[in-house]
Amino acid sequence: MPREPHALERPGSTANLADVLERVLDKGIVIAGDIKLFLGEVELLTLQIRLVVCSIDKAKEMGLDWWTNHPSFSPYRRAEQSLPEAPAPIVQPTEPHG
Repeated sequence: MPREPHALERPGSTANLADVLERVLDKGIVIAGDIKLFLGEVELLTLQIRLVVCSIDKAKEMGLDWWTNHPSFSPYRRAEQSLPEAPAPIVQPTEPHG
């Protein structure tokens, strides 16, 4: 019994997971969708999903670099933020003598 090719396979080629992943990271893929939950005519919940999967180089090329300044992704910034600030010196106003 001959095997039927899958919709994503091209005749004469074999695609493994590594090839697919390489292509997705190189080109990028966007998944977008909205989910709304209603009870009768009242909207209870709305989820808007926007997912971009690509390599870091491709993301920077598209202008996505939010992680570069995010404190959760920088151990040096996290250490700086965890240090308490020194209190300001207390200066008592002096009255003129005379």
